[in-house]
Amino acid sequence: MTKTALVIIDMLNTYDHPDAHLLVPSVRRALPAVVDLLGQARKQKIPVIYANDNFGKWRSHHGEILEAALAGPHRGLVAPVRPDETSYFVVKARHSVFYETPLAYLPGTLDVGHLVLCGQVTEQCVLYSALDAHIRHLSVTVARDAVAPIHQDLADAALRMMEINMGARIVPAAEALP
Repeated sequence: MTKTALVIIDMLNTYDHPDAHLLVPSVRRALPAVVDLLGQARKQKIPVIYANDNFGKWRSHHGEILEAALAGPHRGLVAPVRPDETSYFVVKARHSVFYETPLAYLPGTLDVGHLVLCGQVTEQCVLYSALDAHIRHLSVTVARDAVAPIHQDLADAALRMMEINMGARIVPAAEALP
């Protein structure tokens, strides 16, 4: 059986961007499922990989990214999903968790062939990450209730594309992990 890793995308967020007012309510709805997935993964000792934007601060590290997100106005969306000492952390610059990051290498070192994706934004970072995982011959599951869109119509289309074009399993978070 292929080993699984949980990838939490951009949940350490300052919500200091133009479309945050559209994203925040969506993250609130997805947060309980993300928290449940994270708890399940930790309990089952499934690797948890955080892939997060650095807010354009190229000298930052994961601790500073977490601190900035926790200091923001939406701390309650960040604190429940904070990394622990067993978590892996990848700083990303663009939409895909793979683009110019060590995540292109990390699954192989962990003997992982299956990624469960959750986080934000469904029609952006989650979609492009699923595509890049597919290109790398990794199987993908997207926990549909644990991803947050900005635009629901685009998110629905993105989930359909991931399922049809990339062979991703699109399931509720409760069914996402082995």
